[in-house]
Amino acid sequence: MNAPRRALVLIDVQQEYFDGPLSIQYPPRDESLTNILRALDVAAQADMPVVAVQHEYPQGAPVFVAGSAGWELHPEVESRINSTTKRVVKNFSDIFASTGLAEWFRENEIGTLTLVGYMTNNCVLSTAAAAEPLGFTIEVLSDATGAVHLANEAGTASAQQVHETLMTLLHSNWAAVTTTDTWALAISNDDRLTKNDLVTSATQGRATEPFPTCLSSTEVGLTTW
Repeated sequence: MNAPRRALVLIDVQQEYFDGPLSIQYPPRDESLTNILRALDVAAQADMPVVAVQHEYPQGAPVFVAGSAGWELHPEVESRINSTTKRVVKNFSDIFASTGLAEWFRENEIGTLTLVGYMTNNCVLSTAAAAEPLGFTIEVLSDATGAVHLANEAGTASAQQVHETLMTLLHSNWAAVTTTDTWALAISNDDRLTKNDLVTSATQGRATEPFPTCLSSTEVGLTTW
């Protein structure tokens, strides 16, 4: 089987996720950033195309205002990318809507997209789902992405709960979820990464029943936000 033609896609590795209300909570943002930078190094060594995506809102928005400090890429990421990097600004959660990226990937014969960046519970999730009808294969590096604590009228969930649940969900259908170490080894060996499937994941899930009783928000530490 031929090795896949990959691109490394950096989703919104912007300053908003390192300082402020959207600061990544799990995995620890410094750890995920380290793995993002390592993925960039692996991509450079493999001569892999890199896409750097930035979310943007107009003036008056609370976050991601074009040209603001929070809109900027993290400086360590900015220092690693160069003129060969495909830079894209997006206004929606997934990277394809109104960006022309699907066409660019096809023009460059890229069929597999490795996603890193933020957030697991928004742009990573929506991009993986949006890729399915477009025919792209998705890989997600679980230790190079991250989530935030969530609380609203529907309930509460810690960042760890959100991240780990969504990694399991993604691997059940939309993406091959792996670590940066395993991905780097696959690149060096020209290997494909495989995902699970929904039927197998559901069958394996049934085999683990009964699940432990859900903890209250106090027990999982949500009151310490």
